[in-house]
Amino acid sequence: MVSASTKSKSQPNKSKNILSASELKVFNERSNKNGLIQLFKHLGVMAISGYLWLTPHNWLVRIPALIIYGFSLAAMFAVVHECCHRTAFANNRLNDIVAWWGGVLSGYNSTFYRRYHKWHHRYTRIEGKDPELEDPEPSNILEYIAEISGYNWWLGKLQTHYRVATGKLDNMPYIAENVRDEVIRSNRLQLAVYGVAIAFSIAVRQPWFITYWLLPLAVGQTILRFILLAEHTGCTKDNNPFANTRTTLTWFPLRMMMWNMPFHAEHHLYPSMPFHVLPQAHQELKEHFTVVDNGYLKVNQKIVSSF
Repeated sequence: MVSASTKSKSQPNKSKNILSASELKVFNERSNKNGLIQLFKHLGVMAISGYLWLTPHNWLVRIPALIIYGFSLAAMFAVVHECCHRTAFANNRLNDIVAWWGGVLSGYNSTFYRRYHKWHHRYTRIEGKDPELEDPEPSNILEYIAEISGYNWWLGKLQTHYRVATGKLDNMPYIAENVRDEVIRSNRLQLAVYGVAIAFSIAVRQPWFITYWLLPLAVGQTILRFILLAEHTGCTKDNNPFANTRTTLTWFPLRMMMWNMPFHAEHHLYPSMPFHVLPQAHQELKEHFTVVDNGYLKVNQKIVSSF
C-alpha cells in the first residue's frame, strides 16, 4: 500500500475521467433481484444463528452463534447504508421500507441517516462540514478501546435519538427545514417500536428484548466498529477521493454481510454504483487509490501503532 501522505492532498477529483459514460451506465444499473437475494442471504444468516443462540445447546455452539447473530444485527447498518443510497433495489419504495426496518434492527434511523450520510459524501473528510468528523478519531489506546467496545456508539445513538425525537435539531444543517417533521416522526415511531418490544417483554416476564436484541447487538457492535473504523481513519482530511477513503480487502463472508462496503473507496468515488458491482468496479479502479489494505486486523494494528 502507498501511504496517503505520499500523494498530493490537493489531487483533483478525476473520477469522470476514469470510467466512460457508457461504462458508468452499466455499473449504475440497479437490480431488485440482486438486492432481494442479498437481503435473504443476510436474513438467513440472522435466522440460523439466532436460532442456535436462543435454543438450548452446548455453549460451544451458543457463543459462536451469539457472535454471528449479533454481527448480523449490527451489520443491518450496511443494509440501511445501501438502501439510503437507493442502490440496493431498483424500486425506491422498496429501498425506503427495507432501510427503515434495517434501522430498527441495527439501532439507526434511516430517515435521519439518509440526510446525515448525504452530507458525509458531499463533504467527505472536510473538517467543520463532514458530520462524521464530529466524532473524533481515537488518538490513544483508551479512546480506541472506547470506540471498539461500542461505548461511543451507544452514547451517541442515545443522544441523537433523544435530540431528534424532541425536535432539538440545532447544529444539524443536513436536516433541511422541509424534512424536519418527517425525520422527527420517523424517529419517534422507531422509538415506539422499541417501547412496545420492551413492554411486551415485561408483560410476559421474559427478558426477550435483551436476549433477542440488546445483548446480541452490543456484541455485534464491537465487530462493526472494528470494520467501520477502517473506512477513513488515517486517510487524508481533504477532498481527494483517491486518498481520503480506504478500501479493505477481506474475506467473502465479511464482504457479503457488509454488502460489499469494504470496497469503500470505490463507493465514495461512485456512490451511484449498487453494492453488487463494487467487486468488479474495484478491478477497474484499484490502481487509482492510495489507501488499499489487506484485512481489518492489519488496518487496526496500524491505527493502534500510530498512537
